[in-house]
Amino acid sequence: MLHVGPDELLQSLHWGPRLDVEQAASLLEQPEPRSRSVEDPADGTLALSPTGGYRYAHAGLQIRFADGTRTLDLAFRGARVEGQDTLVLSFEDRCHPLAVEAFFRVVADTDVIERRMVVRHTGGPEDEPFEVLRADSATWVLPGLEDYRISQVRGQWAAEHQLDRTRLPFGETRTASRRGISSHHANPWVMVDDGTASEQVGQVYGCALAWSGSWELVAERTGEDRVALSLGADHPGSRIALAPGEEWPTPVCAGQFTHGGFGAASRAWHRYLRSHVVPHPQELRPVLYNSWEATGFDISLEGQLALADRAARLGVELFVMDDGWFGARTHDAAGLGDWTPNPDRFPDGLAPLTDHVHSLGMAFGLWVEPEMTNPDSDLYRSHPDWVVHAPNRPRTEVRNQLVLDLSRDEVAAFVHDTVDRLLRENAVDFLKWDMNRPLTEVADDRIWSAYVRNLYGILDRLRAAHPAVRIENCSSGGGRTDLGLLARTDQTWISDNTDAADRLHIQHGFSQLYPAQVMGAWVTDSPNPFTGRTTPLAYRFHAAMAGVLGIGADLASWDEAELGRAASLVAQYKAIRPTVQQGRQYRLRPPVRNLSAVQYVSADRSEAVVLAFRLERRFGRTDPALALRGLDPAARYREAGTGRVHHAAVLLARGLPLDLPADDRASNLVHLQRVEHQP
Repeated sequence: MLHVGPDELLQSLHWGPRLDVEQAASLLEQPEPRSRSVEDPADGTLALSPTGGYRYAHAGLQIRFADGTRTLDLAFRGARVEGQDTLVLSFEDRCHPLAVEAFFRVVADTDVIERRMVVRHTGGPEDEPFEVLRADSATWVLPGLEDYRISQVRGQWAAEHQLDRTRLPFGETRTASRRGISSHHANPWVMVDDGTASEQVGQVYGCALAWSGSWELVAERTGEDRVALSLGADHPGSRIALAPGEEWPTPVCAGQFTHGGFGAASRAWHRYLRSHVVPHPQELRPVLYNSWEATGFDISLEGQLALADRAARLGVELFVMDDGWFGARTHDAAGLGDWTPNPDRFPDGLAPLTDHVHSLGMAFGLWVEPEMTNPDSDLYRSHPDWVVHAPNRPRTEVRNQLVLDLSRDEVAAFVHDTVDRLLRENAVDFLKWDMNRPLTEVADDRIWSAYVRNLYGILDRLRAAHPAVRIENCSSGGGRTDLGLLARTDQTWISDNTDAADRLHIQHGFSQLYPAQVMGAWVTDSPNPFTGRTTPLAYRFHAAMAGVLGIGADLASWDEAELGRAASLVAQYKAIRPTVQQGRQYRLRPPVRNLSAVQYVSADRSEAVVLAFRLERRFGRTDPALALRGLDPAARYREAGTGRVHHAAVLLARGLPLDLPADDRASNLVHLQRVEHQP
């Protein structure tokens, strides 16, 4: 519930359990709480929080006018409803030519509210520009709780999405990405509870930003124990000059309140993403094979044909050729930007490979990194000014590459036209769209946002022109995972770390907000090429089956027994795929002790899938039974494979007995199907 009082400030009176109109209006009749504080009672209560007055809490809207004034004096100018779901509240500064519109959209069939803001310079040609110092998409005011605990993910390359829950201290807690991408190190979402919520019990408040560039979150707990979350895009500390007639729109920030603990919060976010964010949620994502770990840069037509033959034997549905197919790209220091097939490796172009892959009944995918260039490339030699750089400063190379400045329209047009031509001239069904380094030497603050907006424009145009092509988002692993790119891609590569044991931790954090349907996960060789850890083949498959199954191993080195076992596991995944990718997820046990498990239940509760993993075996103890969730308690369920029948009430109350091998790294998959005709 929002309220504009006599001071014309926009207050948040309620965010939490649903109230009808009469119940919400009754909040206005409640007496003001008594306080002996000398602070402004509006501090920490504003849904639109501008600088000004006697308020010292974090301001989500900060402006510097040409005369040096930094305070705002906003007057409420009215409200309108757009369509059936969006409330727009309008404000103007009383002295300066500035207008602000705050948008609140109620998303049908969910508890999500989408918020954004537009700042406009309403002056004429004679007026000076002003600077936007900060324009957050939303400030979310929480109700009074017994305490406050903040849940986020942290990490780094190859260790993304590490879940962290910490008591919120007094003062400001800031989390940000200053890298031009949403980053491996943090992710633009947060959840807050009172410190007592569990996976199944408790109230949870959360918000997430639909933005793929730099961002900043401020979680503030005032001395009066008020808490607000303010989340916004753009590079912290940047300044955007708005001239008369110009406007600055913010991206969407989605927020929702849920009952039922973190599990219910995650399922609500998954439902929202599948229904209103992710393209083609009704489609099952295919089982893919990727050639990178088999070949590296040592690509040849003959080698790819042989890998495709083996992948098809396993039941793979999508064959993806990774880096090394184009230009002078025989190593990582050359060729980026020159997106034509290497004439030595593919003298007849890609057609012999794409034709063969399609003849095997598989779709064909291609790795691209169109936002980058190597200094050793025809593109860079022709356009050295097209990269993000600062005059008279060294151009920092990361992975021997530089970032093309997509904020420039001519560069964005080149990237679009290059990928568009690649898709028109070749039978490509899928792109693995990579982006392997952050931005450096940004000389103009407008680049931070314009880069992302032009990237979105490129992807939107490509998808409109090639509606059958599917895209996987990748950024050196999980460096650009967010709602902004998930609205324009079909799945995401969450980490370059494919070690199954590590992946359980990464996938646990990822699942807090994002659904299994978009989570790319590979089976690779053992020992793992990154960690050196040895794990059984079934363990690696079971970990990857928790999302969108992929295989990235060197199939040329697998023997017939491994190929046969892998084929049976791929077939098993296809049987459970609808439930995993489109069902409700329950995290039965986090990967922190000796046992970890995750469960998926179909929407009609007719099927359930349980993936259980032993992390270590201690003292010869038997594994505990897993209490399941989400089943029809009056039904019985039969295990596929064994035929064993269970009463759902027993599975819910006492648990599913596990039959894990004795090894430390052991796993099991149980597929339960409801017995429809019971005696």
